Amino acid sequence: MPAESRTEFFQTGSPTAPVRLRDGSVLPGITLAYETWGTLNEDRSNAVFLFHALSGSHHAVGHNPQIEGVGDLWQPEMHEGWWESMIGPGKAINTAEYFVICANYLGGCYGSTGPSSLNPETSKPWGAAFPAVSAADQVEVFAKLLDHFKISVLHAVIGPSVGGLVALTFATRFAERVKNVIVIASGFKTTVLNRLILFEQILAIENDPHFHGGDYYDADAPLYGLVLARMISHKTFVHLDAIEKRARQDVVQPDDVLAWYRVRDQFQSYMLHQGKKFVKRFDANTYLRIIDLWSRYDATQEGDAETPSALFDRARSAGQRWLVFSIDSDFCFYPEEQAELVKHLEEAQVDVMHITVHSDKGHDSFLLEPNLYTPHISWVLGK
Repeated sequence: MPAESRTEFFQTGSPTAPVRLRDGSVLPGITLAYETWGTLNEDRSNAVFLFHALSGSHHAVGHNPQIEGVGDLWQPEMHEGWWESMIGPGKAINTAEYFVICANYLGGCYGSTGPSSLNPETSKPWGAAFPAVSAADQVEVFAKLLDHFKISVLHAVIGPSVGGLVALTFATRFAERVKNVIVIASGFKTTVLNRLILFEQILAIENDPHFHGGDYYDADAPLYGLVLARMISHKTFVHLDAIEKRARQDVVQPDDVLAWYRVRDQFQSYMLHQGKKFVKRFDANTYLRIIDLWSRYDATQEGDAETPSALFDRARSAGQRWLVFSIDSDFCFYPEEQAELVKHLEEAQVDVMHITVHSDKGHDSFLLEPNLYTPHISWVLGK
């Protein structure tokens, strides 16, 4: 069994000095849940900040059976870290050399302040009143966490998937605080296709009769809407060939979702199973906040720059090195999206290496195939 890992909590802001968000909203103090691995060296120069994917958490490595205040959402499948194969002594992100930090996003449901947290003004969950949170908002509060550790410059930021959007934003908003940037299966600006797919998921949740605009914590949660949202997204995370291999041959007819239609094949059964499993461990309001962040993502806007060139001039001036991974079978963040990012970096004369991973696993390759990523990540971190 992996070594024990424990969640820590960081508070910032107060009613007299609230956390201000880009849309004008304010939060009277927030909590960030985070975990760390490895040891911070004497001059605090070996820190690596890892940003998790859409439905991930700050628990990337080790065994963590319980997080204070999270309750039943912390399902057994979450107890083991989501990137065990990549972080640890002698692994791609070597904790014998680096001090690794991963934090749950603001708006999250695994210990950070989010819609299910209590609003101090009402003593009830925030629910619908919890504001929208942008990638820029995320990195602004994460910078305060780094200040807490007295870390002035990160050795690297690393982000797969949606985490790559946050890593990119941190590296450009705080260019002087980052040496190396590793972005995996992510993008520069959310495509029209992804915006439509994300909008379908928003509609699925919003139209669940139990959603009540987001104020559902004292009654039934919008589980069916979240099941459908997860089914819509899951087929972009996993390559269709992999779904065909994973789907069990037996077909399970649900007795709690469908009245007339009967599930016809193992693929429908598999996708419904994945959706129903997901809702046991995630909150619908958190899901909406993060896919909203993703849907409106534009790196230039998040970096408060006028053009991509102006944005990445900061990276060049800071002497950053970038490693960008594409996955050739990715149906979520298509390889063309990483190519656009690399084009902007090259035009700004930033030191960038672009690696295309050849995989039949689709977007989830970064979780499943560590050997395809480890040599390149180890090389950049140790360069």
